[in-house]
Amino acid sequence: MNNKKPNDDILIKWNNRYSKAEYAYGENPNDHLKAQIKNLPVGEILFPAEGEGRNAVYAAKMGWDVTAFDMSKEGKKKAMQLAEKNKVTIDYKVGKLENLEFKKEEFDAIALIYAHFAAEVKSQYHKELDKYLKVGGTIIFEAFSKNHIAYQAINKKVGGPNSIAVLFSKEELKADFPNYDIIELEEREIELNDGLYHIGKASVIRFVGRKKTKNL
Repeated sequence: MNNKKPNDDILIKWNNRYSKAEYAYGENPNDHLKAQIKNLPVGEILFPAEGEGRNAVYAAKMGWDVTAFDMSKEGKKKAMQLAEKNKVTIDYKVGKLENLEFKKEEFDAIALIYAHFAAEVKSQYHKELDKYLKVGGTIIFEAFSKNHIAYQAINKKVGGPNSIAVLFSKEELKADFPNYDIIELEEREIELNDGLYHIGKASVIRFVGRKKTKNL
């Protein structure tokens, strides 16, 4: 009898990927995060699905009080190694969002950088994360667009989910974050050169939003 749950294979995949010595997506921060975070006053920031910690560590180096989480314990190990290498401290939790006890309006910013949650929960997770952001707080988002499927067909090294339901559209983000002033929302082609698994031209959605009211 197979007692494996649907998420078991996903967890095995990420633990295997992050258990290697080399950083799967490199040690440098995402360009969009780097460009946007400098515009914000330093405070408390949350990094969901943070993997090996490259973005969380960068924010900590910039003076932010950083919390991160991921389902992969191997991801946490690599993130803590990177934090030690850079002489910073991050609070990194292992688990799913619904099992982590964050406080309402705890964070000044949330950075969703290639946080591709399962199709059936991704909008639910966005609405849940909204609860933990202060009014006036900022979301910084970059992930693959639905059109990215065509880029994968040309170049497998560019990576990303191969299910269109897991990928994003501008319309989805508007629906998930209706209570935000939109500072930036665009779909664009970019050139990725992040570690072993994000290499080449990609189609991404970039979103920066400032929370104006509570999402009731």
